[in-house]
Amino acid sequence: MVAVPTPLPTLLKTLLLSRTGDALTRWLDGGLMATPQDLQPLQSAYTSAPRVLGRGVLTLTSDEGRALAASAPDLEVRGWSLFDAARVMLLLHLAELWLAEDFIRAATSCYALGDAREQQSWLRGLPLLPYPDQFLATALDACRTNITPVFEAIACENAYPVRHFPALHFNQLVLRSLFLGVALERIVGRDSRLNPTLTQMVQDFAAERRAAGRPVPADLPLALHA
Repeated sequence: MVAVPTPLPTLLKTLLLSRTGDALTRWLDGGLMATPQDLQPLQSAYTSAPRVLGRGVLTLTSDEGRALAASAPDLEVRGWSLFDAARVMLLLHLAELWLAEDFIRAATSCYALGDAREQQSWLRGLPLLPYPDQFLATALDACRTNITPVFEAIACENAYPVRHFPALHFNQLVLRSLFLGVALERIVGRDSRLNPTLTQMVQDFAAERRAAGRPVPADLPLALHA
């Protein structure tokens, strides 16, 4: 008999309860007091997560890792904090309770009103959110940030770009990674999206660097189409 994966909101709540105890329950209940007409409780909970739940790293046991992989096969939580996981869990709970249009507006507000660290949490959890196409504009905007950790949150260990970015924008993400010195091996699904246009963009980038007497990233060949 094949085991049925645990629903992701439930699994994340179980993982977090074992690490944060009753603080999580109080925090989650506060966030779920939000309504489509009053998002303040959601935004307050989203912001307060590190203070209430702590800033520890989400380190999984072998069993927890297998359970998470069964529920979210493409998810990479390496480097996630407890509050990263809590923030996405809160949004997933709301998605189960609210109409799609209300949830999309509420979830987007957490990114739009958040500071850099809140935006990192949001982007890390983006592959898990329902209605993914509705968040494409926000994800593309994140690729234009000058804050490298925010860019890394969408570009690295994140399956959203390979699933949803049009070719032009995926190419730009790879090129910007080279420009910022972000390792290309961290881009999920990079090999499946290589194309001649990206190859030309990368070769032009390399030529400009050489002409300016600047070093070319050692991992640049990873962006070249065979």
